[in-house]
Amino acid sequence: MLALADAVNDGTIPNAEVAVVISDKPDAGGLEKAGERGIDTLVIERRGRSREEHDREIAAALKAREVDLVCLAGYMRVLSGQLLDAFPRRILNIHPSLLPSFPGLDAQKQALESGARVSGCTVHFVDETLDGGPVIAQREVPGSR
Repeated sequence: MLALADAVNDGTIPNAEVAVVISDKPDAGGLEKAGERGIDTLVIERRGRSREEHDREIAAALKAREVDLVCLAGYMRVLSGQLLDAFPRRILNIHPSLLPSFPGLDAQKQALESGARVSGCTVHFVDETLDGGPVIAQREVPGSR
């Protein structure tokens, strides 16, 4: 999230702004760091609600801020149709592996334990599956061979 915010701020990602950083955890370190950069932050806790109810509240907050594109960075939950339908093909995820290899948690650990010769990262559209959705871009990590 910080890399995205900094790239928007320095013009590497032109014609963009980070409208809000949302977390479901009030103590998420990224909230404080976003606030230090002057970015609006919002905590929308799960509070025992269903995934659909939680996602509906997130979608409403994003729509209220006229958000066009949603980027997940460190958001560790599969999204429901409530949020996906509100932003069709406009939710991106950044994942630290060359998907479809090593989805889910601890992707780097999975890669190391499998003996993979190459590592990298993937940006993909989000769907209702774990680290699924069409791949937009992938890059090998330099020196990972």
